Amino acid sequence: MRTSRTARAAAAVVTGALALSLTACGGDGDDGDDKGGGTGEETASTVTLPKLDGESLQVAAVWTGAEQKNFKAVLAEFEKRTGAKVTFVPAQDPIINFLGSKVAGGAPPDVAMLPQPGAIKQAVDKGWAKPLGAEATKELSENYSQGWQDIGKVGGKQYGVYYKAANKSLIWYNAQVFENAGASEPKTWDELLTAAQTVYDSGVTPFSVGGADGWTLTDWFENVYLSQAGPEKYDQLAAHEIKWTDPSVKEALTTLAQIWGKKDYIAGGAKGALQTEFPASVTQTFTGGDQPKAGMVYEGDFVQVNIGETKAKVGTDAKVFPFPAVGGDAPVVSGGDAAVILKDSEAAQALATFLASPDAATIQAELGGYLSPNKSVDASAYPNDVQRKMAQALIAAGDDFRFDMSDQAPQAFGGTPGKGEWKALQDFLKNPKDIAGTQAKLEADASAAYGD
Repeated sequence: MRTSRTARAAAAVVTGALALSLTACGGDGDDGDDKGGGTGEETASTVTLPKLDGESLQVAAVWTGAEQKNFKAVLAEFEKRTGAKVTFVPAQDPIINFLGSKVAGGAPPDVAMLPQPGAIKQAVDKGWAKPLGAEATKELSENYSQGWQDIGKVGGKQYGVYYKAANKSLIWYNAQVFENAGASEPKTWDELLTAAQTVYDSGVTPFSVGGADGWTLTDWFENVYLSQAGPEKYDQLAAHEIKWTDPSVKEALTTLAQIWGKKDYIAGGAKGALQTEFPASVTQTFTGGDQPKAGMVYEGDFVQVNIGETKAKVGTDAKVFPFPAVGGDAPVVSGGDAAVILKDSEAAQALATFLASPDAATIQAELGGYLSPNKSVDASAYPNDVQRKMAQALIAAGDDFRFDMSDQAPQAFGGTPGKGEWKALQDFLKNPKDIAGTQAKLEADASAAYGD
């Protein structure tokens, strides 16, 4: 997607609400009503679905582990209501390449969950994606803000249902480590550096970085850049209307190097971080008793899924604060996954309609590690107070958010392992002194991907 479809208003109000929400729920953890595996209650029906006995569907997504398991529970409810048979197809990143091979073989899945607006545009440009029908579009208009509807559009037509959202402006920390060190939650970048030094002085490495997955590094950059350069510059860089050699990019990389350039601040140093995949970056922060491999890990609300694989409890052992303000305002960066129809049929349209309803989102909300941009989902569906507050802040944001920048880019630049922005920032983590070289590489790759 070449232009940002999100609202141009600054997100300071949203950030303030999020900061207040997370601070309010950080002290006493959840309300003691963690639902864990869900309530097991019958899900109320708000949407009418057709009878599809004998029909079968394939749904492709890159989700693994608990995320895949929880989504399968949603698909099982669709099966129950319609009589259709739904098969989950595990996909690999980049999903566009995976789908390309399926299309070439004459066997594309009926529906794909695409993690980037850029990927939706590519699917439309290649003639793979089919527009949503009247029922799905109606469900979207009733349950989603205009901004979330618009990022699923290409050429004015609705192709995507943003089923899953992410708040990507969060830093999670080991509460025991902070307590032992005497560190406090930072609100500014300078305070974050102070907290990091305090944790380091206590004998624990400050940060865990999942550098083996390049997307985590793009998220770091985007938060620094949005806060420091501001939303207008962010939109321009996202659309490649300004070059990656712009001074604003140099400033953001210079700021990032204040953490990435201190090998003692990162678990395993740069070499170790580049061998650490995202799930391990989380679990190693919340295991090891008083001596975990790191005290903090940056990433979105979905970190909770991985914390759930440890003995740490969200809200007590594992706490969270908003990504600190680097410039005047703290950043609010969002991401998401959209359902896109590749094989048009009554069954595929019905699934898209279901995924646009609060019914589907409520099932996965109860299972944890998930946020929905669907404003009709009751906040009580979320399993703990931390997650409820995140969901409320996301909905309160309305259109005032910025979508993940790399997800807006062509997949070759913003979403491919070992290439483009992912690779350039991995190389920068390895050598944070080479700011000019990193900028030149980013611009060359971006220019090629955008066809400039």
